[in-house]
Amino acid sequence: MSAPPRVLTVAGSDSGGGAGIQADLKTMLALGVHGMSVLTAVTAQNSLGVQGAWELPVEAVRAQYRSVVDDIGVQAVKTGMLSSAELVETVADLLACTDAPTVVDPVGVSKHGDPLLAASALDSVRTKLLPVATVVTPNLDEVAQLTGVRVTAERDMRRAAAAVLEFGPRWVVIKGGHLTATGSEEAVDLLTDGTEEHWLRAPRHDNRHTHGTGCTLASAIASHLALGRTVPEAMTAAKTYVTGALASGFALGTGIGPVNHAWALRRGET
Repeated sequence: MSAPPRVLTVAGSDSGGGAGIQADLKTMLALGVHGMSVLTAVTAQNSLGVQGAWELPVEAVRAQYRSVVDDIGVQAVKTGMLSSAELVETVADLLACTDAPTVVDPVGVSKHGDPLLAASALDSVRTKLLPVATVVTPNLDEVAQLTGVRVTAERDMRRAAAAVLEFGPRWVVIKGGHLTATGSEEAVDLLTDGTEEHWLRAPRHDNRHTHGTGCTLASAIASHLALGRTVPEAMTAAKTYVTGALASGFALGTGIGPVNHAWALRRGET
């Protein structure tokens, strides 16, 4: 058999299995690509939050990346938790020399509000990592962290996208999942490259078990890019997959459970 398209995730580990490397690899399996990983940090994490995080040495991150890319090759790369400026800059340099689309999830805090990015690393994200991104996928808190733009209504999302695009990514997805104050029954995201605009809407599900949503979306976009889809096609397919995973998220532990990465497999969909 020929190998399926290969997607590499560069991110931290979630010992509870709901987010991070674990969520990325589950998503990739569900969408029919071969997932590979570069571990950047180990976390002690469960449904209640992050109890500890330990960053891996830059040399270990670089060695993992080169080991995979130089031998196996990649059709897309997804980045997640990069907790320090040194890690951000190292990964950005590696991505700049890799001929594959890159999806950057600029992880700033966990689902529970635990900080996962040092304040000193923000400038490196803006000036080093975002310029090499094919797609960047900030949520509203990350938009504010990166640009200072506060999104309180759907009309603010276009201004937020423009602010992120100034840092150099080809496309940005402004994720509106946290935009609940309006009482809308839809979850709306804006995908744009500054010229094209795609507004993606899906039903907002009344389910508190949403751990890993951001990791899952970015990994799904990367998977569909590796399968040969355009950025708008990849984002549309990823939105459909994440919506289904959110709808069937399940309780795990005593806090916030994960989205269900296997929902499409059980229904025979991808």
